[in-house]
Amino acid sequence: MSLRLFAALPIPPDTARELKRLQKGVPGARWRPLENFHITLRFFGDVEDRQLEDLDGELSSIILPQFTFELGIANWFGKAEPHTLWMGVTAPEPLSALNLACEKAARRTGLKADPHHFKPHVTLAYLHHTPEEKLRRFVERTLDYRSGALMAQYFSLYKSHPRHGEANIYEPIADYPLG
Repeated sequence: MSLRLFAALPIPPDTARELKRLQKGVPGARWRPLENFHITLRFFGDVEDRQLEDLDGELSSIILPQFTFELGIANWFGKAEPHTLWMGVTAPEPLSALNLACEKAARRTGLKADPHHFKPHVTLAYLHHTPEEKLRRFVERTLDYRSGALMAQYFSLYKSHPRHGEANIYEPIADYPLG
């Protein structure tokens, strides 16, 4: 049996509620529920049960300091056909170091290299036939949004439970302290 796993920084509940209040005015947006807000550090995909223990051990061995980060500056992926609306994250150096550590943990566990360039963000919505003009207006409307300094004290390993036609359920199955 395999589990669909990813490592991520959780978003504090107060900040998640702030992001939830921004979710309006974009036709074709399937807004993410606030309990799904996170910053993906490394998507592992389908991991066999036997690899989970090794992956957990590797992630447990990551030793990095706590750091602050901030959310702000919305944008979207898919310039030709927009597909994901997101909020950006500032704190590139500590987040990049944590992403790299998660990547190395995955590789030591025997997982394939992540082919995607790391772009830290919080997914706000998945898009379907959304006019680019509406996305530009959303970005302009949220230009003044800044979460303020948030402290990354730990990161988590999540299991994704797919649900047909609804947002997946993300279940944290292990936490790893920073600091």
